[in-house]
Amino acid sequence: MDCMTGAPHPKLDELIATLERLRAPGGCAWDREQTHESLVRYLIEETHELVDAIESGNRAELVEELGDVLYQVIFHADIAAHSDNPGERFDLEDVAAKMTAKMIGRHPHVFGDATAETAADVIAVWDDLKAVEKPARTSVLDGIPQGMPSLLLADKLLGRAERVARHPDGRPELAATDTAAPVGPQTEEELGATLLTLVASARTMGLDSERALRSALRVLQEEIRGAEAGAESAAC
Repeated sequence: MDCMTGAPHPKLDELIATLERLRAPGGCAWDREQTHESLVRYLIEETHELVDAIESGNRAELVEELGDVLYQVIFHADIAAHSDNPGERFDLEDVAAKMTAKMIGRHPHVFGDATAETAADVIAVWDDLKAVEKPARTSVLDGIPQGMPSLLLADKLLGRAERVARHPDGRPELAATDTAAPVGPQTEEELGATLLTLVASARTMGLDSERALRSALRVLQEEIRGAEAGAESAAC
């Protein structure tokens, strides 16, 4: 039996109990001293190791690295459950309950009466629901973590820029969304080689590729916010 049939999860319960023992009096001094903040570096490291395992296609490594990331979630929940501040307390059940409610709420085409036949339809429904859930977000850029790896951030921002450029209220086109540029790499292998060549060229010229891309992304975000402000002024 698996999780879809409501089966118990003895090994998961055992992992939770193991961490609780490590952080209990008489357990491990290092584990007891950890905080949400001190664990950030380990969460980042374990996440990158999980990505490596996924890309390697090694099942044993994938199982191990998923376990490391799962352990981080359990660790943070245990820290919160034993917080000295009652207002900051929550446990793993709270985390699971919050996520379950979130997933059910964001999939009305599965759990409700909405219709979403394609992946694009699902994304549109998801975006609409997030707008309702987080009304304080007034820009398509709100909620994007700036600490993302620069290439991932670039892809995310370009997607948001396209949304602004396509908006039916007449928002101006953004240069970054122009697809009329010469045809580039056609496969991920070709793209990887092209990116590597660019970085190698930048290195030869004494340029910082990471800083250059992040600088360009800051300019793109300024353009997006400017386009949004222009559209808002026009609407008024």
